[in-house]
Amino acid sequence: MLTRISSVDNLQVKQVAFDSIIQLGDSCILNGFSRAIAVQREAEIFFGDEGNFPSYRIFKKPLPLPPITESITFLRRNINPIIKVNNIAVTAVSSSSILHVGNSRNVSMEARIKHIRQLLLEGHEQDIG
Repeated sequence: MLTRISSVDNLQVKQVAFDSIIQLGDSCILNGFSRAIAVQREAEIFFGDEGNFPSYRIFKKPLPLPPITESITFLRRNINPIIKVNNIAVTAVSSSSILHVGNSRNVSMEARIKHIRQLLLEGHEQDIG
């Protein structure tokens, strides 16, 4: 793998969460995986099985990766062996994401989120509270 020096003068990141990566420098393999359940409710009614990951199909389905069939030809000329960055300012890196300055050989990231919205039946809004 091509190696170069990664130089960052200033890096400001306010928050990193949920299987995210900050990588300065070269890497052979970056692999991130995150899964979450997001429940939005009009009332505080709990059924007890909302946090059961295996019960939702989205977490069991294989990830569809289309085959890469086209050939790619390119010429790379790295005159300067330094990756130079002056300033990086990031608010947040979250849910299986990467902030990377450097070379990578293999990168694989996956985030699966099941959104559930539980709304009250028409006419039952006054029952909450």
